[in-house]
Amino acid sequence: MSFSGEVKQELAKHVSPARHCQLAELAAILHFCGEFGRDGEGRYAIGLQTENEMIVRKCFTLLKKTFNIDTDNWIDEAKMQDLFHKIGNPEDVVSSLLLKNSCCQRAFLRGAFLSVGSISDPSKAYHLEFVCPTKEKAEQLRSVMANFEVEAKIVLRKKYHVVYLKEGSGIVDLLNVMEAHVSLMNLENLRILKEMRNSINRRVNCETANISKTVSAASRQISDIEFLRDAYGFSRLPAQLREMAQVRLENPDAPLKDLGQLLDPPVGKSGVNHRLRKLSELAESVRN
Repeated sequence: MSFSGEVKQELAKHVSPARHCQLAELAAILHFCGEFGRDGEGRYAIGLQTENEMIVRKCFTLLKKTFNIDTDNWIDEAKMQDLFHKIGNPEDVVSSLLLKNSCCQRAFLRGAFLSVGSISDPSKAYHLEFVCPTKEKAEQLRSVMANFEVEAKIVLRKKYHVVYLKEGSGIVDLLNVMEAHVSLMNLENLRILKEMRNSINRRVNCETANISKTVSAASRQISDIEFLRDAYGFSRLPAQLREMAQVRLENPDAPLKDLGQLLDPPVGKSGVNHRLRKLSELAESVRN
């Protein structure tokens, strides 16, 4: 099962104990992928535009708990009117009366994600989105998310308005808001592994660059020293520079700190660097 499927499976199993939260989640499902109407014989019916069985089961679980509507029986007119009165027209946005409490807003976001949400595999990329049929519903979703300090964006994709998040931290926050805690922990574990890999790669790249830089510098130093030896003569060098030149030639791969310990008396890294720079400047002067 995909990560998105795992999140929906967790959300589908989560049923709020409070009726007002159940109504908010049911409203989200019916407003994003549901429709009311009559069948060919004039009987009332509720339809869902989805192929996901989890959403269908969750919707009818909520219908049973909130309106005692059973899928085995046709909906009578009184129950249908009550449902329509409390849930509202699916073509419109969900009534603000159903979203007064933060717990109801959480339930609303769960229902919306079950209906029109998806999330990419976090081991590859961070992307969560809701594909909304109208701009108004997209704006309502973004507004409810903002109440929890989750800042989403909206983009038009063909005829749909897509509310999306592309930051791992924002997706984690939204999973927490929707109370998908198992999925949240799985995502956090993947984020930690990804950050560790990226950190290791950065360190390896940095160390490789430093090694390359050190090798290149040592190569130039030895080239300058060999040039001075052949074209200028070590005997003409000051004692400190002559000793430095000989130690570098005898230890072409040694770092500056180790070279300093081979001098008599030993000097620090900066002292070694100073003497090697003097040798390079002298070599450049002789070449010119």
